[in-house]
Amino acid sequence: MTTAFADLITTAPRPHEPDLAEAARTRFADLPEAARDLVAATSACSGYLRRSAEIEEEWLREAVALPPETAMEQILADIPDPSPDTLGKNLRIAKRRGALLIALADLGGVWPLENVTGALTRLADTAVDTALKTLLAVEIGRGKLPGCTEEDIATGAGLFALAMGKMGAGELNYSSDIDLIMLFDETRFEPDQYGEARQSFVRVTQKMVKLLSQHTGEGYVFRTDLRLRPDPSSTPVVIATETAENYYESLGRTWERAAYIKARPCAGDIAAGRAFLDRLTPFVWRRHLDYAAIEDAYDMLERIRSHKGLAGPIEVPGHNVKLGRGGIREIEFFAQTRQLILGGRNRQLRDRRTLPILAALAKEGWVDGTTATALSAAYRALRTTEHRLQMLEDAQTHRVPASDAGLARCADFCGYESAEAMLDDLKSRFETVHALTEPFFAPDAPPKEAAPSVWEVFKDPEKAEGLISGWRRIPALRTERARAKFRRLEPELLRRIAEAHDADEALRSLDAFLRRLPAGVQLFSMMEANPQLLDLLVDICGTTQALAHYLGSNAGVLDAVISQDFFGGLRGVDALRTELQEVVDRAADYETVLNATRIWMKERHFRIGVHLLRGLSEPEEVAVAYSAVAEAVIDVLLPQVSANFAERHGKAPGSGAAVLAMGKFGSREMTVSSDLDLIMIYDAESGEMSDGRRPLAAPAYYARLTQALISALTAPTPEGILYKVDMRLRPSGRQGPLATSLAAFRTYQAKEAWTWEHLALTRARIVAGPVQLRQRIDEAIRGSISAPHDPEKVVADVKDMRRRLAEAHEKDAANPWTTKKGPGRMMDIELLVQTGALIHGLNGVRRPRRLADRLVRLGWLGKQDGECLTRSLDRLAAFQQVSRLASDKTVNPSERGEGFVRLVLRVTGASDLDTLRDTFVREARRCEEIINRRLDTA
Repeated sequence: MTTAFADLITTAPRPHEPDLAEAARTRFADLPEAARDLVAATSACSGYLRRSAEIEEEWLREAVALPPETAMEQILADIPDPSPDTLGKNLRIAKRRGALLIALADLGGVWPLENVTGALTRLADTAVDTALKTLLAVEIGRGKLPGCTEEDIATGAGLFALAMGKMGAGELNYSSDIDLIMLFDETRFEPDQYGEARQSFVRVTQKMVKLLSQHTGEGYVFRTDLRLRPDPSSTPVVIATETAENYYESLGRTWERAAYIKARPCAGDIAAGRAFLDRLTPFVWRRHLDYAAIEDAYDMLERIRSHKGLAGPIEVPGHNVKLGRGGIREIEFFAQTRQLILGGRNRQLRDRRTLPILAALAKEGWVDGTTATALSAAYRALRTTEHRLQMLEDAQTHRVPASDAGLARCADFCGYESAEAMLDDLKSRFETVHALTEPFFAPDAPPKEAAPSVWEVFKDPEKAEGLISGWRRIPALRTERARAKFRRLEPELLRRIAEAHDADEALRSLDAFLRRLPAGVQLFSMMEANPQLLDLLVDICGTTQALAHYLGSNAGVLDAVISQDFFGGLRGVDALRTELQEVVDRAADYETVLNATRIWMKERHFRIGVHLLRGLSEPEEVAVAYSAVAEAVIDVLLPQVSANFAERHGKAPGSGAAVLAMGKFGSREMTVSSDLDLIMIYDAESGEMSDGRRPLAAPAYYARLTQALISALTAPTPEGILYKVDMRLRPSGRQGPLATSLAAFRTYQAKEAWTWEHLALTRARIVAGPVQLRQRIDEAIRGSISAPHDPEKVVADVKDMRRRLAEAHEKDAANPWTTKKGPGRMMDIELLVQTGALIHGLNGVRRPRRLADRLVRLGWLGKQDGECLTRSLDRLAAFQQVSRLASDKTVNPSERGEGFVRLVLRVTGASDLDTLRDTFVREARRCEEIINRRLDTA
C-alpha cells in the first residue's frame, strides 16, 4: 500500500520569518498538520518556493494527498502537447510544480538525495525529449527532413541528445543548467541528404534551446548549454556521429574523456545514442594507469579555482561549495580520475553516479573504506547544502552567504540551530574532503621496496647467470663509463625482470635488446634519470621479443618516452601533420628530410606499440593511430618530393596530383607492419609539358613523380625505410601506368574496372593533394560506387573471387591462428560487406564494421548475422594488432612467452588460449555460413 506525501514528512526547516510562516499556515490551514508546517517553514525561508506554493495552491493540496512518486508521474504525464506554442506553457508549469514538489520532498525528509536528484533529472529528460520530438514533428510535417515520416518521430529521426555532467549522471542539482551534446545518426540518410537533414536538425535544436531557456510570464524550463560538443566555436549545434567519432579519435582531450564518463542518451533516438557511446568506449576507457589524467584533472580544477578566484584557504562565509577547496568538485574529481585510470580494466567502475562509484572503489580495494565513507557523507551533506542555497531564490549559485543576514537565513533553511553551528559543520566537511583528496593529486614518492633475491625466480638459474655474465662483452659496455653506469642500473633492472610474469622470457629478450645496442652511455644515463624507462623496457621484454629486438636496433625511440605526453592520448592526423611539418621545416636538405621523417615515424610507431602493449589504447584506436601516422607522412612528404622533383623537371603541369589510400590504409585499420596501398591520380592534359630544365609530358611527369614518392617511402637510408608500398590497386594493376589521369580514372571505373576494383573503391580515401583536385576525385569515386551495379553479376564475381582465394590460401585457412585469409576470416567478412556496399551504392562508410552496421539497418544483413560478423571481425582485428608486434607472419601465441599470451588474452577477452583458438574456429565457421547464405540469396 502506497503512502501519501503528507504522511512521509519527517522534518522541516526552521521558520526564518515567523510572520510569513503564520500567513502560510493560515492559507494552507486545510492541509494535514505535517504538510502545513512544512509549507509554512519553507515559505518563511524561501521567497521562490513561497511564490510557487501560492501560484500552485490548488494543485499542491492534491499533490500532498498522493504518494510523491505518483504526484511526480502526473506532472510528467501532463507535459506532452502537439503544439509548440502551448507546449512551452505546459513545460513551464511542469517545471514549477516539479521544482516545488521536489523541494518539499527534500526539505521534508520524504526523499533521500538520490531520489531528489533523480526526479530533477527525469524532469529534465522529459522536457528535452518532448520538446525535441514536438519540434521534429513540425519539421517532418513541413517535408524538411528527407525520407522521414510521422513514424520516425518516435525515434527522433536519428537525432538524439546526450545528457552530460550531472544530468547525464542522474544527479541534476536544483537550479542547474543542463549540458547537452546534439548528434544525429548519419547512416539513416543518403550522403546527398546529409546537408538538408543537418540543417533541419540545427533548426530543431535552436528552437528547442529557445523553448527551454527563454524566460516568459510562466518562468523558464531549463537553461540549456550546448558548448560541450566537439570544437563548439567552429561546429554547428548538431553534428553527425561519424564526425564526432573522428574528432574524439584524433583530438579528444582528457577533460572530454572525463566528461563522457557521465554521458547518457536522454532524448530522441536513444538506441543511436547508445550505439554511439559504445563506439566511443575505446576513447573513454583506456585500461591503463594514466597518471597524466590525474594531473590534467587537478590542473583543470586549479585553473577553474584561479579563474573564479576560489584559490586560497578555506573561509566558509562566501565559500563555493562546488568548486572551492574541499568542495563537491574535489569529491567528483577524486572518483572520476580513478575511473579514468581503472575503469578500462574494471567495468564495475564505469557507473555515472558519484556515490555508487565511491562504494565500488572501496569494494574493489582501490580506496580505503573509511575514506569512501567519509567522502560519501560529505558529498551528501554538501549537495544538500547546495540545493538549499539554490532553493532560496531559484538561483544558480554555489556560494555560502557572506553576510550575517544571509548566513542566518541559510542556517534556518538547512535546519541548523545557529549560523555558527552551520559554519563549523561546513568547515569540518571542507577540511575533511580536502585532506582526503589532495594527497591523491599530489602524492609523495612511494618508498622503494627492498630488492628480492632474483636467482630463485628463474627456471634455469645457471643459464640466466650465463646470459648476465655475457653482458660484459657486448658493444654497449665496451667503455668504463658505460660499465660504471650499467653497474648502478643492473640491480634494479634485474629486480624488475624478476617480477615479470615470465622472468626467463623477459631476461632473454633483455639480452637480445642489450646485444643490439651500438652504445650504452647515453641510454643508461637516460634510464638512470628516468626510472620509468626501466619499467617500460621490462614490459616490452616480458611481452614480445620482436619489439625488444627492434628497440635494441632503434634505441633512439626511447627519447620520446621521457616526453611529457608519451603516455597521453594518441594524436590525430591534424596534430601529427603539424608536428611532422615542423620537423621537416628544420631539415637542411632533401636527404635530411627523408631521414628525419623516418626517425619521427619510428618514434610514433614505438609509442603506439607501447600504448597497445600496456593497454593504454585499444586495438581499434591503435589501428586509427597507425593510419594517422601514415597519412601525415604522405601528406607532408608529397610536397617535399614534388619540390625536389621540380628542381629537375619543372612545375607539375595541370592541377597537380593527389594520393588515394586504399585497403586498410584507406579504412584506417593499419597495423605496425602494414604496407601502403596507394593510387596516384593527376589532373592534366596528356599533351601538357612541365617547364623545367628537363621538361616532361604530363603522363611521364606524374609517372616519374610517383616513382620518386615510392622511393622516398621505401629507399633504405641510414634510418631504414618508411613503408613498403603496393601500387597494384591502380587501374589495370601492374600493366597500367604508375600514375593515372583523373579523366582516365573516371573512364576506367565506368567502363573497364572489374568488380573487385569497385569493391576496393569502397575503402578509398584521399590523403594528400590539392583541395580542389581532392574534391573532384572524391566525386569520381562516389559516382563510381553510386552507379547502378547489377547485383547478380556482383555476387557471381564475388563468389568466383572467394573460390579462387580459398584455393590459393587453403593451407593458411587450416591454421586456427590465421586472421586474414580463409573462409569466415577477415578478408572474407570484408568482402561480404563491401559487396553489400557496392550493391547499395554506399559512399563514405569505409570501415567494414560500420558498413556491416549500415547493411543491417538497410535490411541486407540480419541483425544477428551482422552482430556475429562484427564481433568476429573485432576479435580477429585485435589479435592481428598484437600479433604484428611480434611478427609480420601468422603467430601461434603458445609458442611465445607468457607476457605475450597475457596480452593476447587481454585484447581478445578470452580466458585462455584453448578457448580463444576454439572461438576463432567456431566463429569462422559461423561467419562462413552467414556469408554463403547471404550470397546465395542475394
